[in-house]
Amino acid sequence: MERADVVVVGGGTVGAWTACLLAGEDRAVVLVEADTLGSGASSRASGMVRAQGGTAAAIRLGMFSRDFYATQRDRYPLDSGFVAQGYLMPCFTDAEVSTAHGRIALQRSLGLDVEWWDGDEVDRRATGLAPGATRGASYAAGDGYIEAPRNVLAYTAALVSLGVDVREHRSFTGLRVEGGRAVGVETSDGPIAADAVVLTGGPDLAAVGAAAGGHVWAGGTRHQVVVTAPVPGLDPHTLPMVFDVTSGIYWRPGEEGGLLWGMSNPDEHPGRAREFDHAYYELMRERVATLYPATAGLGVRRSWAATIDYTPDHLPIIGPLLRHGEPVAGTVVAGAGGHGMMWGPGVARAAADLVLHGRTDLLDLTDLGLDRFDADGRSRLAADPIALPFPQRTH
Repeated sequence: MERADVVVVGGGTVGAWTACLLAGEDRAVVLVEADTLGSGASSRASGMVRAQGGTAAAIRLGMFSRDFYATQRDRYPLDSGFVAQGYLMPCFTDAEVSTAHGRIALQRSLGLDVEWWDGDEVDRRATGLAPGATRGASYAAGDGYIEAPRNVLAYTAALVSLGVDVREHRSFTGLRVEGGRAVGVETSDGPIAADAVVLTGGPDLAAVGAAAGGHVWAGGTRHQVVVTAPVPGLDPHTLPMVFDVTSGIYWRPGEEGGLLWGMSNPDEHPGRAREFDHAYYELMRERVATLYPATAGLGVRRSWAATIDYTPDHLPIIGPLLRHGEPVAGTVVAGAGGHGMMWGPGVARAAADLVLHGRTDLLDLTDLGLDRFDADGRSRLAADPIALPFPQRTH
């Protein structure tokens, strides 16, 4: 039987960086991927990287991941191309302004450098936003973005340089358990013995959990991205990125002077989907043109849809697999809840720490395991309020 110290299931952002972090600690790691590295959501993401989360866990994961990308070139053969563009989160009502001030206080208490701009300040700055459109906004200069294909290239190079045994086109089919502890995995090409198993999978995490004999409350849903023709009179590379939480739209610079913006429809049924919904795009395009007038009437250079993962409370899953309500020793389930680019390295660090030390100092994992969900998938936690409007159920 093949043997490894750790088997990591899944070759997306979370799984690959977990494997790299473990291999960097002299662990013999086998990574099994049913398709090819980055073939799922990781190669189709828009690459937004922000630390302006709405909960302590989101903020800590965002800060770690942002710093990870910014300093990658010091540790790995290639970096993920992080650009610190600055990220603006506008408010449109007095209630949103009040909420934003509370959020900023939490973020600052955790060490995040974030500012408040009132409506006049937003109008004075070069943001691309329509004058008078907002009542203010929070702004973090250190937030930015990466290019998803470059990230896949970066972690592929890191896996090779660190000696991770990557097995593409090899499906995970089951978890080997003895005495309540994981002792390896079953795969489409035979079993692998191991002391620990990390289960990832993005939109397929629920299926991975089922194959392992547990239930993981994670789903998949359509997410859509467009890149416009060049924006006349403005260079998106000189303007801050924007997240309109109200409508679930964000934007950042795209290639050749265009604007990349993305959206998700909260009313869609969960499930795998890669077809582009033109009707919803037209609806959201009106909102973008209202907020960012220079984009009105612009053609589209390219567009795509991808299935991305989410959890019912928009928070990550980091903790042991549960079988019949009991944790399986030697396992870690790691999911970024739709924030693979934004939280992926942080989730990977926490997962690797659990394998190596049984704990992590990165963030409090007390409430981030599978035991926070009841039998119907309802979380005991309040949802992260700064998230795309995904469905509230997973199937």
